[in-house]
Amino acid sequence: MTKNFVEELRWRGMLHDAMPGTEAHLMESMRSAYLGIDPTADSLHIGHLVGVMMLRHFQLAGHKPYALIGGATGMIGDPSGKSAERNLLDEPTLRHNQAALKEQLSRFLDFEGSAPNAAVLVNNYDWMKNFSFLEFIRDVGKHITVNYMMAKDSVKKRLSPEANEGMSFTEFTYQLVQGYDFLHLFRQHDCTLQMGGSDQWGNITTGTELIRRVGGGKGYALTCPLITKADGSKFGKTESGNIWLDAQRTSPYRFYQYWLNTSDADAEKYIKIFTFIPREETELLIAQHAQAPHQRALQKRLAAEITTMVHSREDLDNAVKASAILFGKSTAADLKSLDEKTFLDVFEGVPQANVPLSLLKEGMDMIAALSAQTGFLGSNGEARRELKQNAISVNKEKVSQDRIITPEDLINGKFVLLQRGKKNYFVLVAQT
Repeated sequence: MTKNFVEELRWRGMLHDAMPGTEAHLMESMRSAYLGIDPTADSLHIGHLVGVMMLRHFQLAGHKPYALIGGATGMIGDPSGKSAERNLLDEPTLRHNQAALKEQLSRFLDFEGSAPNAAVLVNNYDWMKNFSFLEFIRDVGKHITVNYMMAKDSVKKRLSPEANEGMSFTEFTYQLVQGYDFLHLFRQHDCTLQMGGSDQWGNITTGTELIRRVGGGKGYALTCPLITKADGSKFGKTESGNIWLDAQRTSPYRFYQYWLNTSDADAEKYIKIFTFIPREETELLIAQHAQAPHQRALQKRLAAEITTMVHSREDLDNAVKASAILFGKSTAADLKSLDEKTFLDVFEGVPQANVPLSLLKEGMDMIAALSAQTGFLGSNGEARRELKQNAISVNKEKVSQDRIITPEDLINGKFVLLQRGKKNYFVLVAQT
């Protein structure tokens, strides 16, 4: 028995447009749908997550999802929303990226189960690589007019006077290649629905047109809105770049912090889009947050749910612990439990000074650590005053002037955290 997938997307704010008849088509029986994923990196970033969540909701509703890795289209470059062509990838890179993306997708989709709606990963390079140019223009190109292709918004924008670079023939053919993907999956896997972002509507409907003209069948299209932030800044981007799902590219701590720092307006929207919390519980959470927004209940639940889903419960616990180091009570043991990458993420931008490891082995006195050797404080006199006022901490523990810093204090064998008051931090980095 299938659930109403379209209604689920509608209340979650994940439905932008759907071809007439889509909802009824999906309620008749188990259906197959696909969504294309760009393979230009070996990790997804959070900009991909809306599409991935759509595939998961589709599977939860009793339908069969296909995640299509765009190996062939990744070699071309999609003009939708772009101002220039992308770099082209070779096959070994594409295969590496495909394996990495499947591992990440498996955290959301069930590929291994025996159920009829188990997810399937496909790569359009597999059916496009032996397709000759002459075969393609004969068997596919002749069915779609240039007038039809020129009418697409993604093409018109690139050919407008404001777009200086124009569009290559390679990119112009993109919608035909994507359209053929839909036709191929329709023929081979009875795939009747293609999903994507709202900027993909033109490419998706080219596929439905090919299915009508060549396949003699009926294809459907469904898109989600492009995610925006209330303040107008770009979703999924920070000053240092994309927020990736790969822990080596974006640490779980930084990932957690991105969601925790969401505005109230965005948190109310994102809790529906980026979690699977049921409707009644979600609405209760939103109501509770409205009563006490300073407690940031929505942001905390959002960050916890998505960090656990993308990484693990252990990574969430470590991220919460790391956050408490800056913003709450913590101990030297908490500090020493951080790995080096998380430590550097937590204290990014904090002033540092290098000190010889040999000096720590001899025992470094507090005046040297605060002033003479490091410049953390302006003078030895200021260092003595702050120590007398009990304002100085080493690795989150208050110290007096007679405290000596030794290699035993090193975090990850490398760092010592100095602190004046609540918010003034300084990092000593031991150099061998």
